[in-house]
Amino acid sequence: MDISIHTSTLPHDDPDAAVAFYRDVLGFEVRSDVGQGRMRWITVGPTDQPGTSILLAPAAADPGVTDAERRTIAEMMAKGTYGWILLATRNLDSTFEKIQAGDAEVVQEPTEQPYGIRDCAFRDPAGNLIRIQELR
Repeated sequence: MDISIHTSTLPHDDPDAAVAFYRDVLGFEVRSDVGQGRMRWITVGPTDQPGTSILLAPAAADPGVTDAERRTIAEMMAKGTYGWILLATRNLDSTFEKIQAGDAEVVQEPTEQPYGIRDCAFRDPAGNLIRIQELR
């Protein structure tokens, strides 16, 4: 079988803040930005990986989501417990310093984990957890 990961999705609640974080802080390129106002679907990704993207989508935009579910999603996003993604870099310390300088909310400084991975963590403007592990 020939299957690859093409796009993963994270919610946003402020498209302009999401673009500023993923483009200006993480250095991703904006590949598409469709919709209007707060109802925008934005695709971003690393410039050197054109086949892998993150879709930043309006939270709970699906018409099948109930009002109660929308409230739960908003509450979970506010607490930072709704969406997350795991990224990787060869130079964790340098990457951490650049992201921290972009005023991202630091959740965890670079740490050697007991399970053999060194990583750090931030939150994006919507509260999504961004873990970055060091490639060895």
